[in-house]
Amino acid sequence: MYTLTAEKVVEMGTATKSNEPLPSAIAPDERLVVPGALPTLDTSPGETATEPQAMLTSLPEFLDDWLGAHAGEIIAARRHIHANPRLSRQEHDTADFVAARLAEAGLQPQLIPDGTGLTCDIGTGDHVIAIRADMDALPIHDPKQVPYRSTVDGVCHACGHDAHTAIVLGVARVLAELERREGLPGRFRLIFQPSEEQFPSGAPTMIKYGALTDVAAIFAFHCDPQFPAGQVAVRNGPLTAACDVMEIRMRGRGGHTSRPHLTSDLVNAIGRVVVDVPALVNRRLDPRQSVAIVFGAVQAGEAANAIPQEALARATVRVHGRETWDMIPDLVQEVTRSVARSSGVECEIDYRRGVPPVVNDRAASAMFAGATAAALGDEAVAEAPMSMGGEDFAYYLEQIPGAMARLGVGRPDERLDIHQGDFDIDEAALAHGVRVMTHTVLAAAQSPAF
Repeated sequence: MYTLTAEKVVEMGTATKSNEPLPSAIAPDERLVVPGALPTLDTSPGETATEPQAMLTSLPEFLDDWLGAHAGEIIAARRHIHANPRLSRQEHDTADFVAARLAEAGLQPQLIPDGTGLTCDIGTGDHVIAIRADMDALPIHDPKQVPYRSTVDGVCHACGHDAHTAIVLGVARVLAELERREGLPGRFRLIFQPSEEQFPSGAPTMIKYGALTDVAAIFAFHCDPQFPAGQVAVRNGPLTAACDVMEIRMRGRGGHTSRPHLTSDLVNAIGRVVVDVPALVNRRLDPRQSVAIVFGAVQAGEAANAIPQEALARATVRVHGRETWDMIPDLVQEVTRSVARSSGVECEIDYRRGVPPVVNDRAASAMFAGATAAALGDEAVAEAPMSMGGEDFAYYLEQIPGAMARLGVGRPDERLDIHQGDFDIDEAALAHGVRVMTHTVLAAAQSPAF
């Protein structure tokens, strides 16, 4: 049995609902134990390791020393990935780079069959704690004038996946070093997945190939420039929205704009769909539900004096809550057809399911908050707002408990958001991410909650 000679016990208060804000995330009789010192299995010759002795150096001090020696390598890894981005399902080079770095640390990564993702286990035992990183980039031009600017035209790491990957690589090396020195309180699995940004996404692929086998809990970061480097934002319960995609096609009799009564007037019909459907759907739902139907593409005609024969509109449908997500496809399609029909046309709808909502586990969220306080100080813990963005980390959380936290990467005097070509991070956040994730997974491995 592992023992800790020093503990930081974080009282998380009380909670009765899954969406109560932290720090009130665990009932008062539950406590989050964050290691202040690491276990050891040192024994004299001929002795059996029964009651481990504590290592002389605490975890914070160990991380200080390790990051002092290796922080530059984590930054270099992030910059290499940033300069060599790969789109979804094309991450072969990134996966090979990650596998090579893990092998250099004495680890044994396992690529999935198509070579776009990989897993790697560290430590031993049936109890597994997983850490996930996503590796794909976006089809966005990189205008930044930096040495690590994208070398692939029209492709850019504008969402921070390069940082996620570099951080988990850093955690891998920390855990490998601790395993060599002292042994680990269980087994840890690193999951480097492809295709978070596109459907079909990569999380189900990794699950198909065994990424969650024997896993008790899973943790992940998502970069957030709305928080400064040095802060980690945590939320208990719903964090992101479910996200579906809808494509609407209309066909009808076109004609001259001087005689619209002799046509189907698809421009008028598609315009009414774009304006009326979001409002009408929301009027059919409980006002406490968050539903956002936003059209990102509308195409109809070319000439000013000709009513077209075809019209097309594409939208995302985002909603918080699994129950609402389950019923929203039928409602959206019913309303869309009704609006189109009122304009005298029929429509074809291709409604594609996207990702479910990310709903953080209560105990896992508290683990993240307590570990952040232990690693960076109480002032580093912030509360993450609910987001209407989609995140395929949700697929993991549908099967096992876990949590995603927002890693502050904001740079001073900049107001950039993700999915912009000039998005960049404060690279000090990389070391903060390694610290917090290391504390989190070591605490989770020794927690009775998982």
